[in-house]
Amino acid sequence: MDSLIIEKTVSTPYINLNYDERKLIISGESFPENAAKFYEPVMSWIKEYLEQLTEEETIIEFEMIYFNSSTSKIFMTILDLFDEEVEKGKNIKIHWIASEDNDIAIECGEEFKEDLEFIEFKIVVN
Repeated sequence: MDSLIIEKTVSTPYINLNYDERKLIISGESFPENAAKFYEPVMSWIKEYLEQLTEEETIIEFEMIYFNSSTSKIFMTILDLFDEEVEKGKNIKIHWIASEDNDIAIECGEEFKEDLEFIEFKIVVN
């Protein structure tokens, strides 16, 4: 399986879904005009990745400065997919990274964490 890298733009984040390293990174800002369309290849990649994942540890890093409500819904869908796989025994961890002066990003991370049942969700404030 190939990795997926999407370079950031003014309204979309940097995305690095690295199959070999078992690491998924989404960072920057996300307010695309059509979030569903933008994240479609990301969702497809994640679903295929989860089908192939065995017991190896996977780390997902979100380091978001800002994202809109459409992106938030997609992030929750992504997080739910990972949470379901952890319930089935997969080894997946979330690192939500936020700057100490970005209260909104920290609060969003806390809200996402509350909505998940099984996955280890660590909020890293730097």
